[in-house]
Amino acid sequence: MQAAQKLLGWYDRHRRVLPWRALPGETPDPYRVWLSEIMLQQTTVVTVKPYYEKFLTLFPTLHDLAAAPDDAVMTAWAGLGYYSRARNLLKCARTLVAEHNGIFPQEESALLTLPGIG
Repeated sequence: MQAAQKLLGWYDRHRRVLPWRALPGETPDPYRVWLSEIMLQQTTVVTVKPYYEKFLTLFPTLHDLAAAPDDAVMTAWAGLGYYSRARNLLKCARTLVAEHNGIFPQEESALLTLPGIG
């Protein structure tokens, strides 16, 4: 068994269970991963976890987030700080829906054009 396979096997057995991580064999949901990455900037996992779960209850899909009023998103974000993250999250969601049919682009160059990413 190669070192990488051993390491991945160890990770599958001992990883921390977090709501944004796909289970072994599952495909990660780009919306959930992106949301967690934005929330986790400058903020601890312990702090983010309840906000993340509440946020997904309010905005379960990218389309739901894109359609949400600004004040609803800012209210859901309240307490996480760094509110520019929330504003960029909303801008990015709306851009993805309007310009990319609600699908995260595969190309790095296209990702870098999105608000809050590039």
